Amino acid sequence: MKELIKYTVRPALYEKGTAVMWTDPYISKQLLQIHLNPEMDLASRKQSTIQSTAKWVLSKAARDGMNILDLGCGPGLYSEIYAKKGHHVTGVDFSENSIAYAKQEAAKKALNITYLKQNYLELDVPENQFDLATLIYTDLGPLLPAEREQLLANIKKALKPGGVLIFDVLNDKNLEGKVSPKNWEVAETGFWREGPYLALSESFFYKDEKVILSQHVVVEESNTDVYRFWTHFFSQEDLLEILSPYEFTDLGFHEDVLPEGDLWNGDNVTFCVCRKK
Repeated sequence: MKELIKYTVRPALYEKGTAVMWTDPYISKQLLQIHLNPEMDLASRKQSTIQSTAKWVLSKAARDGMNILDLGCGPGLYSEIYAKKGHHVTGVDFSENSIAYAKQEAAKKALNITYLKQNYLELDVPENQFDLATLIYTDLGPLLPAEREQLLANIKKALKPGGVLIFDVLNDKNLEGKVSPKNWEVAETGFWREGPYLALSESFFYKDEKVILSQHVVVEESNTDVYRFWTHFFSQEDLLEILSPYEFTDLGFHEDVLPEGDLWNGDNVTFCVCRKK
């Protein structure tokens, strides 16, 4: 009980949890099933939204036969669309289950896609190779500032001169309304574990940094794991400042790409388009 009480206190900014969700063998299987559900806006967006977003992304690059880098590709939902339009795609993700599924589907459909099981913070691809790099589904937001800097440096290195970067973030509209209430779950089996568990979920708001921590304490009979997800929210001015050291040009911001919905859709999401010098 003392251990659980400890986790009800707001952690220090960026304090790490004790476990990682994305590479957990059991949880990653649950995530893959959510990714592949065409009607859910969790893990990935709905299939109809993915289709319209991919079409919009390609219209912003507007070249035939591009070499595309799809970062955080998951099971290849966007990569497959790009490949079917005649582009060569390199998809990068560190989820073993997602990459295995994506490779299987690409082989089955004879698609021109190379999948890499790799953490994109440690991106290992040749310099000046890609016409377009994408980071879709607000992947920039969970990264800590130093990680964000590393990723942007990796992307700049990978892009050809004139290459385009497109990414989306959660913007800072109605931030306090995006803080989730406390919640608890007891289950014989479920998302977090195959066997019985108790999950205590809570959010913490760090106003000055525009960060919300989503914390999940998962308790089993003989084990307790803490999963922490730090999500940053950005204004357009924030993004200009973040991108400034990398000297991207032709910056444009768009808040009309996604259909309206909850606080994680519509104009709550800002898409950024920029170009390497």
